[in-house]
This record gives sequence, structure tokens and C-alpha cells, in this order.
Amino acid sequence: MPTPSFSRAKWSIAALFCFLGFQYGTWVSRLPALKTRLDLGAGEVGLLLMACGAGAAAAFPLVAVLMRRLGSRTLSLASALALIVVLAALSVVPNYPLALLAVCADGVAVGCLNVAMNAQGAALESSYDRTAMSQLHATFSAGLLTAALLTSGVTSLTQSVPAHFAVAGAVLLLLPVCARRGLLPDAPAPTETASTKTDGQRTRRWSLPSGLTLLMGAAMTFGTITEGAMNDWSTLYLKDTVKASSTVAPLGIAVVSATMLLARACADRWRDRWGDGPLVRAGSALAAVGLGLALLTGGVPATLLGFACVGLGAAAITPCVYVAAAERGSDALSLVAAMGTTGLLAGPALIGFVATAGGLTLGMATVAASALAVTATAIWIPWNIRRSPERDPLPTTPDHKDVTTLR
Repeated sequence: MPTPSFSRAKWSIAALFCFLGFQYGTWVSRLPALKTRLDLGAGEVGLLLMACGAGAAAAFPLVAVLMRRLGSRTLSLASALALIVVLAALSVVPNYPLALLAVCADGVAVGCLNVAMNAQGAALESSYDRTAMSQLHATFSAGLLTAALLTSGVTSLTQSVPAHFAVAGAVLLLLPVCARRGLLPDAPAPTETASTKTDGQRTRRWSLPSGLTLLMGAAMTFGTITEGAMNDWSTLYLKDTVKASSTVAPLGIAVVSATMLLARACADRWRDRWGDGPLVRAGSALAAVGLGLALLTGGVPATLLGFACVGLGAAAITPCVYVAAAERGSDALSLVAAMGTTGLLAGPALIGFVATAGGLTLGMATVAASALAVTATAIWIPWNIRRSPERDPLPTTPDHKDVTTLR
């Protein structure tokens, strides 16, 4: 398969990130309609969301095997197709148990696509020696926004979930079809040699994760706890603790989301200039200190400023950790991604438990502590040293380096 240019490969991989955000945003935006159709209570809706996260976290052993056997390119396309099928199933699912099963399957497919597309992104940076991962993660947010806009447009014409999901499915199908030829080729599967056998038996390919992999997983977990908790609790904190009006309170999540999207659009330049490690350490420290000062100061302006610090500071954490994990191999990447999903799932619930025991201010302080924990773990991670484009310009040819994708 011919090697694509950097630009074509980047946009093709970005289509996968946009796909995942669009698919997730589509079905989550119709939760009220699904709740009404299936006659669900609030607890049952919460369990439905947890089933998705649990499926993604439990998919780790399967993802590790599939990455070795299929490679990131094939796995990303197959899991994208599975997510389209799941979306169609959710539009017609007749009862709650089948809805749980469909959403759990969605989580497994999300886990597969998440690892495969981040492996493609890491291979893109490694093969062309250029940063791109933060911009790729920004397209995930763009996919969420596009899904919300489509939902608003379709529901203004019809309340039919099958009609909405049919339109969304057509859009989703276009993304992997357009991206297919621009994805990076998979490396050849390793051949069996005498060194892979012992006493006539193949040696185990899987081993316990190293301490370094677990450290990266911890950084990812704390980072996703920070992101997930801010998304779920920022509005409630503004309303109940800061006593903001019902008009101002929703600005909390808007500030976090907007600053994170803008920061991710610029973060690859910052990575080139300062490196992944300093950016993660400084960013997570900014998130922790900014939010901590906002909690101590109080008031709407200070709180919104603190939330902006979280969005700005946390933006580069997950992209940089994904790159570091990918350099350790597909098994490390799969485990780190699973730990990140667990943090995203457990974070809001953890803050809820803390808030119940000691108040929402203490719960938000736990978010600041989680960001500070990223700073502490990032000190011990061996980050890749990146060149500065101004000092060491890249070759002008698009295929200046052989492409080798993660398996």
C-alpha cells in the first residue's frame, strides 16, 4: 500500500476522531427520547451510561489481542462499522435489557476504536516526526459539537429517533469511507521463529504491565477524572455553591469545553516548542492551582476563570500520554486507554461520593487534587524529546521516513 502524505494521513486519522465524537454525541443527545420510549427512571439512565463505560474498560484484553492480529488500520475501520450497527440497533431497541446490551457493545467498540485511532495518531507523529495528536483530539470535540447541531436540526423537523439515527448513520459511514485510503498501513505481522517457542510450545506474548506503563495509566486516569468531573459537576457547582443564576450556571461547562478545544488546536505547537513533559506538568499544575484559587476566592468571575484554567491546562494531558504509551507498544496503549476510560467513568461518581460526605466544594477540591496528581506522576514518565521546527526544519517530501504502525 502506498504511503500517504502527512497531510492526507492526518486528515484521515482526524476523521476517525471526529467519527467517535459524532457517534457518541448522537446517541447521548437522544437519551431523553430513549428514556421516554423505554419508560426509564433516572437510575436506569445512569446505569445505561455506566454500561457504555464498563464495556469500554472491559474491552482491554480483547483490544490487545485484536491490535496484534489486525493492526490499527483494520481494527479502526472494523470498529467504526460496528459502531454504526450499534447506533442503528439503539434506534429500534424494544426494551431496557436489550438497550443495556446494545450500549455495552457500543462501549466495547468504542474501546477498540479509541486504541486503534490513537495508535494511528502516534504512528503519524513517529513516522513523519511532526506533532499532530492534540489537533486530532480537538476533532473529537468538533464531532461532539457537530452531533449536537445535527440533533437540533433533525428534531426541529421530526422527533423520530430512527429517522435521526438514519441520517447520522449516513454521515458516519462517509467518514471511514473517505478516511480508508489515507490511513497508515499496518506493519507486517511478526513471523513465528524458533525463539518464540520453548519445549515445543509458543511462549506467552502477554506479560504483566511494567511499572512505567502503570504510571502512564495513573496519569491518564487522573487526567480523565479531571475532565469527566468538570463536565458533570461544573454547572451544579456554579448553581448550588456559587449561587449563579440559571442563565449563568451552564457557562461552566461551556468555558471548560471552549478553552480545551482552543488549547488542543494550539497544543501541538506548544509541544514542539517546550516538549510533552513540560507541557503536561505545567498544564496540570495550572489546572490544579487555578481551580484551587477559584474555590478559595468564590464568586462567579473567579470560578469561571478557574474553570478556564482547567480547560486550558488539561487539554494536552491525554494526547501526550497516549503518545508516550504508544511508544511502549500496543499492549501498553490498550491498558492506558482502558485506565483512562475507567477514570472518565469513575470520576464523576467519585466526586459525587465526596460531595455527599463533605460538600461540593470539597468535591471540586478533589478535582484539583487529581490534576495535581497528574503533575506528580508526569515527573517520572520518560517523555519523548521533540525537535523545534524553527531550529531543525523537516524535509519537504511527505514520505521522508518509513511508516511503521503499531500492532
